[in-house]
Amino acid sequence: MLTTLKNALKIKEIRKKLVFTFLMLVVIRFGSQLPVPGINTTFFANWFEQQSQSGDAFNLLDAFTGGSFLRMSILALNITPYITSSIIMQLMTIAIPKLEEMQRDGADGRKKIASITRYVTVVLALIESSAMAIGFGRQGLLQTYNAFSVITVIMALTAGSAFLMWIGERITENGIGNGISIVLTINILSRVPQDITQLFQQFVIGRSIAKGAVAAIIIIAVILLMVVLVIILNDGVRRIPVQYAKKVQGRKMVGGQTTNLPLKVNTAGVIPVIFASSLLQIPSIVTSLFNIDGSGVWGHIMMGMNSNYWCNPERPVYSIGLVVYIALVILFAYFYTSITFNPIEIAENMKKQGGFIPGIRPGKPTSEYLTRVLNNIVFIGAVGLTIVCIVPYFFNGIFGASVSFGGTSLIIIVSVVLETIKQIESQMLVRNYKGFLND
Repeated sequence: MLTTLKNALKIKEIRKKLVFTFLMLVVIRFGSQLPVPGINTTFFANWFEQQSQSGDAFNLLDAFTGGSFLRMSILALNITPYITSSIIMQLMTIAIPKLEEMQRDGADGRKKIASITRYVTVVLALIESSAMAIGFGRQGLLQTYNAFSVITVIMALTAGSAFLMWIGERITENGIGNGISIVLTINILSRVPQDITQLFQQFVIGRSIAKGAVAAIIIIAVILLMVVLVIILNDGVRRIPVQYAKKVQGRKMVGGQTTNLPLKVNTAGVIPVIFASSLLQIPSIVTSLFNIDGSGVWGHIMMGMNSNYWCNPERPVYSIGLVVYIALVILFAYFYTSITFNPIEIAENMKKQGGFIPGIRPGKPTSEYLTRVLNNIVFIGAVGLTIVCIVPYFFNGIFGASVSFGGTSLIIIVSVVLETIKQIESQMLVRNYKGFLND
């Protein structure tokens, strides 16, 4: 990775893109420190620490926003509304024929969908900022709770989210990698040093040399093993051989080549984890925002859905939430794959182009074979995702090692870093080809 970056810096065009990306990230981190006008940040920080039943929900949100949510800066919402709107648009593309037709229209159709996604992002940002301004404002977050201060907070948070969306798109156009993904990654990475320091203070510093060394080795080993597992999940591919029949075009015989159809093991990426986490956190977030009584049976239900109580030997009953979480991850892995990968359409396209899988007849048998293979590898990918995600919960429940860069964050970081490196390498390769042709 360092060699690739070093070689990329030698190329002026790529160097300019890297510098542009870096400057945009500096702007983001600067904006994360600017508080919203009229906010009592001390009260909000104290309130945040006292939310035992919903703390996990807001910890994940704060990790995704790089601490902006905890500080209640103008970028507190960050790009979470854009991520939500993108997921909604992907789902709606399957349900609404008009959107599906736009997606098939090529670049023009994708531009229209991107434009609709921006409008949906602004609407979601308005809804989320309104809920935060009214819900938290009533509890003392605002220094002066009135219509003007509420509107100010709503406009500031909505503008901050829209600004980050704009920066993400500029990075995609003029920088390196997918802008939105890079913004999300830098937010998560900004919390990693603090979490690593907290782990070492909790398990290494102040202990005997032997115990401290063992604890340090275990911490480093667990992190490295999780990173390796994420890399394996990200790069794991099942290659299905595809043979194309020979055919006559004019006086020439064309075709007859053998290629393969790559099916990723982790076909759905991190989406199943985000869906499962979000679904479990909705009741806790609503309870906290609107100050609903969280005692009695409802309180026990929320504690079961809060990962802070999972794998705790003193409260084993709350680990039932972990079982629900695992089931949701696997369910959403199959669901998301089913709406993004269509075996019937792929089988028909292969048949039209004269392609077939050796030993499998074209048409329906091919689609059934692809479905069967896909179901098997989706399950493997979902299990891998589950392992990566529950390891932090296990150590949190047994040893109290609470960190923000859990399985979800780690998957995002590793995936984005790998994709960005691949894009840098591809741009370097294209540049070398251009140089060869010009010579």
